[in-house]
Amino acid sequence: MEKITSVSNVLVKETAKLSQKKYREESGKFLLEGYKTISEAFASDIDIEYVFVNEHHLEKYDFLKQKLIPASEAVLKKISTTESAPDAVGVAVQKNIDKKNLRLKNKVLLIENIKDAGNLGTILRTASAFGIELVVLFGDCVDLYNPKVVRSAVGCLWKIPVIHLTDIEFIKTEFKNHTKIATLPRSKNLLSKFKPEPPFVVMFGSEADGLSRDLIDISDKDVKIEMMENVESLNLSISCGIVLYKLLIN
Repeated sequence: MEKITSVSNVLVKETAKLSQKKYREESGKFLLEGYKTISEAFASDIDIEYVFVNEHHLEKYDFLKQKLIPASEAVLKKISTTESAPDAVGVAVQKNIDKKNLRLKNKVLLIENIKDAGNLGTILRTASAFGIELVVLFGDCVDLYNPKVVRSAVGCLWKIPVIHLTDIEFIKTEFKNHTKIATLPRSKNLLSKFKPEPPFVVMFGSEADGLSRDLIDISDKDVKIEMMENVESLNLSISCGIVLYKLLIN
């Protein structure tokens, strides 16, 4: 295909819109930025529509064949969401997750009202590393396909299913046979002595507000991470890492 050099090109302008949640939701598409993200998406059978690539790096992406579009540095800067444009930016179709039979997943992580995109991406990497089978984003959460989430997840976005739920009744019904574990800073149960058997749902709230009363009320057990008294709290992704390691590995 002929190299695209104009930032006014129709396809370039349509691609640039995907940095906004509104257009991701309308189109059902999202951005892939950089070799690691693009190659992981390809390996996970994500439907990649096309990839703008720096003409000097075409060979690196030859696995995409006819989906490659040579582009100028100006075009890549226009469509990228990073300060320094990567050597390639692609567009892919969002993955639909069937909400049927979620109850068959034995090791479930629920994150409520998470707003930080980088934290969510890191949590998805951690969940994948420690064997979580399903991640539930509950309530008002950052868009799963926010470019920063996609980048910071480093390919783990597609290794385990991730769904967004807002109905507490669905949680209660679908996971009625799971032990629902609330992570609470004032719990009397110490993580070091806590080892539930699957199936379970381990639930984390936002750093600002913690778990909502609705989720606390449906929990079967609660637990806290032991730490020095002069430390109020840990970063959410760090907390997830510690708890998941203890529950699933240690």
